[in-house]
Amino acid sequence: MKAELISIGDELLIGQVVNTNASWMAEQLNLIGIDIVQITSIADKKQDIKASLDRAFQHSDLVMITGGLGPTNDDITKLTLCEYFNAKLQFNQDAYFFIEKLFAQRGWKTVTELNRQQAEVPDNCKIIPNHNGTAPGMWFEDKGKILISLPGVPFEMKAMVSNYIIPQLKEKSVIHIFHKTLHIQGVGESFLAELIKDWENQLPVQIKLAYLPQPGLIRLRLTAKGKNKAELETSINAEIEKLQPLIPGFIFGYDDDLLEKVVGELLSKHKKTISTAESCTGGYLSHLITSIAGSSEYYKGSVIAYSNEVKMNLLQVKATTLEHYGAVSEATVKEMAMGIKNLLQTDYAISISGIAGPDGGSEEKPVGTIWIAVASDKAVIAEKFLLGDDRGRNIRKAALSALNMLRKQILLKCS
Repeated sequence: MKAELISIGDELLIGQVVNTNASWMAEQLNLIGIDIVQITSIADKKQDIKASLDRAFQHSDLVMITGGLGPTNDDITKLTLCEYFNAKLQFNQDAYFFIEKLFAQRGWKTVTELNRQQAEVPDNCKIIPNHNGTAPGMWFEDKGKILISLPGVPFEMKAMVSNYIIPQLKEKSVIHIFHKTLHIQGVGESFLAELIKDWENQLPVQIKLAYLPQPGLIRLRLTAKGKNKAELETSINAEIEKLQPLIPGFIFGYDDDLLEKVVGELLSKHKKTISTAESCTGGYLSHLITSIAGSSEYYKGSVIAYSNEVKMNLLQVKATTLEHYGAVSEATVKEMAMGIKNLLQTDYAISISGIAGPDGGSEEKPVGTIWIAVASDKAVIAEKFLLGDDRGRNIRKAALSALNMLRKQILLKCS
C-alpha cells in the first residue's frame, strides 16, 4: 500500500510551526509496511486541498490529512471534504458523545454551539473517536482508495493513529518493512563507505542501505521488505554480523540507542564514575551525560575551565604547560583530565579544549582544532580533532567524540 501525507495549515508554510506530525505518522505507517511516497504541506484553502487530493490519489492508495478540523471559521477541511466526496453534513450522536464526555471530564458544564457543530460530519464517512479533543477524525473509502482526516493537535492525532487507525490498516496491509539502524561514531562518511564497499556491494537485492549522517555521527539504515517479517529480520541481522568485524570500533549502538546512554550503561555495569573538564564545549558534554535518567549513579561533576586561570587554579594545569604549548594542546588536556579526576576522585575523567570558532584560530591551530583527553587509573590518552569552522557543529562533534573515546577505553579496560 502506498500513502501520501498532507498537512494543512498556513502556520506550517510560514515556518511558525515545525511539521512533526508528518514525520511521526510516516514512521508509524512504515512500521506496518506502508510506503510513504510523498509528504505535502498546503495552505488552508479549499482549492489547494482539492487539488492536493486529486494529485495524491493518482499515485497513492491511502491519503492522510491533518489539520483544519477546529471549531472556528478558518477550519475548512470538513466542509471541503463534504464537497469533494459529494456528502452532506449530518449530526453524529457517537461523535457528540465523546464531546460531552470530554467537557464533563474537564468540568465544563455546557457544550458550546461551536463544539456541538463539530459532531456534524459528512454522511458517507466513518468517524474516528477522539478521546482527547472535540474534533472527530473521518475515514472515507471510495473506489478502493482511503482518505483519513485527523486533527492537527499532535497528542490528539497520535492517540487516534495508535489506537484506531494502525490496527485498521494492519488488516489491509500484507507487506512488512523491517529496518535496522546502526549508529557509528569516529569515522567520516566517505571513509566509512570505502571501508565497507565490498560488504555493501554483496548485499542481497532485497536489502537497501542508506547513509544518514549528522554532526558527529553516522547512521546506517538497512531496510528489507516482504511478506515474512521474521525472514526479513533474519536476513538483515546476518548482514550486520558480516559488517561488525569490518568496523568494530565505530559501531556504538542500534536503532534508538544514544551514545550518552550507551556510555552511561557501561559505567553503571562496571560500577565506574566519571567527571569532566570542559573549555570550548562549555558544559555541553556534561549536558549530554546528565540528560540520561540515573546518571547521578556514575557522574560526579564538572569544571567549565574556560579561562587559563581556572585551568591552573582548579585543575592544576601548570603555568609552564600553558606558556609552552598553549591552552589547546595535548599537554594541557592531559593535565586537565588528571586535574578533574583527582579533584572529584572518579575512575575516569574527560577533558576538552579547542577553538570552536568562528574566530580565534591561527595558521598553527585553525578554527575547529580540538584536543580531547580521557584519564583512567592506568593511563591518560589524548587525541586531536580537526572539525571545521561551524561553532555549534564543532561543540556537538567534540562532545560526541569525547564520549566515544571514553566508551572505547571502558571496553578496553574492562574486557
